[in-house]
Amino acid sequence: MGLFDFLKSDKKKAHEAAEKAAEQVRQQAPAGPATRQAADAASATRAAAERMAAAAPPKPAPATPTPGSAAHKAVPAAPRPAPMPKPGTAAPAARGAAHTPTPGSAAHKAVPAAPMPAPEPAAKKRTYTVRPGDSLSEIARRELGNEARWRELYAMNKGVVGSNPDLIRPGMVLTLPH
Repeated sequence: MGLFDFLKSDKKKAHEAAEKAAEQVRQQAPAGPATRQAADAASATRAAAERMAAAAPPKPAPATPTPGSAAHKAVPAAPRPAPMPKPGTAAPAARGAAHTPTPGSAAHKAVPAAPMPAPEPAAKKRTYTVRPGDSLSEIARRELGNEARWRELYAMNKGVVGSNPDLIRPGMVLTLPH
């Protein structure tokens, strides 16, 4: 029997079990109140699930973790779902109503915030006062060593210069980039 045949047979068994459960529900509750039918359907479904679980082949054991694999790291197991209440019993308390931290929960693993780097002392801002006949490219060449950096100079001082970089007036104080 090949792998696909094995999988097909499992599907077929599951389908047959579901049909059998549905037939049981139909036989047990041909008439009666809706709550009784729901309870019968729930018990039939639960019984079918238990039969399927008992007929399922055992799961293979997990591989032994190695130092190179991620399986050796401690990972808490996923919480199991609460069992379904039996018909006629009281519902359990609201989930999360009174939670006590456990070693498996994350509540006790609070991580402190990363320390903030110490603020650097305010570096002296280099400034330049515009003189008659200056342009941004001339200032960039003289003060920054490269006239192509006029765009960087303009971007830093757009609030002072305005929307037209060609219109700078004597007396304007420009901040120079580092």
